[in-house]
Amino acid sequence: MINTPLSPTTAALLADALLALHVGVVLFVVGLLPLVLLGGALGWRWVRHRGLRLTHLGLMVFIVVQTWLGQLCPLTVWEQNLRQMAGQGSYRESFIEHWLSRLLYWDAPWWVFVAGYTGFAALVGVGWWWVRPGSIRSGKPTKTTAVSRIKKVDL
Repeated sequence: MINTPLSPTTAALLADALLALHVGVVLFVVGLLPLVLLGGALGWRWVRHRGLRLTHLGLMVFIVVQTWLGQLCPLTVWEQNLRQMAGQGSYRESFIEHWLSRLLYWDAPWWVFVAGYTGFAALVGVGWWWVRPGSIRSGKPTKTTAVSRIKKVDL
């Protein structure tokens, strides 16, 4: 295997692509929870897809464990390494990097991220209980559904 360094242009393009992927992952993790809760109440079958829900739960557990261990997300580390390879400083950024990084990266004490990610992971766990995924064999929801829980509360 030949180890050839990336050109600065290629490294910058890969960093932008990685940043866009990172934003997509964040949108998936954050956006799926309200859709699952809403879809459970409205009877949307796709929100009970076990593979989708396991992927969501797995990502959230990974994020929380990394945060508790004081580690940055690997996507952040890889993007930063690519930006260094591209020779990009803090003032030299592409359009994609400029806008997506402001959406994704926040300047706050570490404990804020630990608390926020942990709280969100707890909500994902509640979502798992509230809108249970279907069984692997049948794809049907488990016996207790979000709608039946609402009815029980209303009684």
